[in-house]
Amino acid sequence: MSFRITPLIDPSPPAASRRLVFLALDASGFPVGSAALRLFTSAGQKHLAELDIHVHPVDRRLGIGSQLLEATVARAKEEHRRSVVAQADAGSPGDAFLAARGFRRVLTLTFARLPLPHVDCDALAGQLEEPRPGYRLLSWLGSVPDELAEDFAASRSAMDDMPMDGTDYGTVAWDADRVRAAAGVIGERGDLLRTVAVVDEVSNRIVGFTELVVPGDGRGDAQHYGTGVLPEHRGRGLGRWMKAESIRQARADHPGLGGLLTDTAESNTPMRRINDALGYAPTHRAFEYQLDL
Repeated sequence: MSFRITPLIDPSPPAASRRLVFLALDASGFPVGSAALRLFTSAGQKHLAELDIHVHPVDRRLGIGSQLLEATVARAKEEHRRSVVAQADAGSPGDAFLAARGFRRVLTLTFARLPLPHVDCDALAGQLEEPRPGYRLLSWLGSVPDELAEDFAASRSAMDDMPMDGTDYGTVAWDADRVRAAAGVIGERGDLLRTVAVVDEVSNRIVGFTELVVPGDGRGDAQHYGTGVLPEHRGRGLGRWMKAESIRQARADHPGLGGLLTDTAESNTPMRRINDALGYAPTHRAFEYQLDL
């Protein structure tokens, strides 16, 4: 079977990265596979690229994936990237493909789901009513309010020390413009970003947050994004408190939702304990792979 690789450029790159797409076309010009190479552009991650390869099941084992990989890795080298990361579900064809082509496994992720119709409402209420003296919750929809933007951006450093095991992830610097841009991307695709934050009443500063992205039609499953508490405020149950409030709001405001999805590094024991306590059940595992260039 003959095919050709055609590179494309995303005309509307997202904030903090740009994306290149490579299509594998058969002799008749029909797509049989694709690869997306995300090149991070923000300070602290300019060394990193992220790869996502797909080949139609009937066209696998014909060398299409290998040629897509060769093209994307060559481009990553041209862009002076140090590392390429890719993710695959445990036991999937992608898992075997990456392992056989020089990628090393650097991180294990546990995916979990909370079925909203079966939430224990009494237990949830108990989580919310447990006293957290000196702290209060606040929340908003969509982009952060202007008066909170700088404070919220600063609080995102709570995720700087999240377990990434052997991943060459680098560092992510957040400012008000970046948090607005991230919310804007979610809104432009028609989804709703819900944020719950916790405020230290002594300093009146945001010291933790959790985010939930709800599908635009309010149906199916919503996806948890970042959750973090600044180091000096940990050990007080604030992460569990915020996530419980996020669950309560999702149930109250989006009755068509079936569940909430989350993924957590297997080594992130505190966050996995929060998920377990709130009733999230593991669904599957995935591996983060890395190729050092």
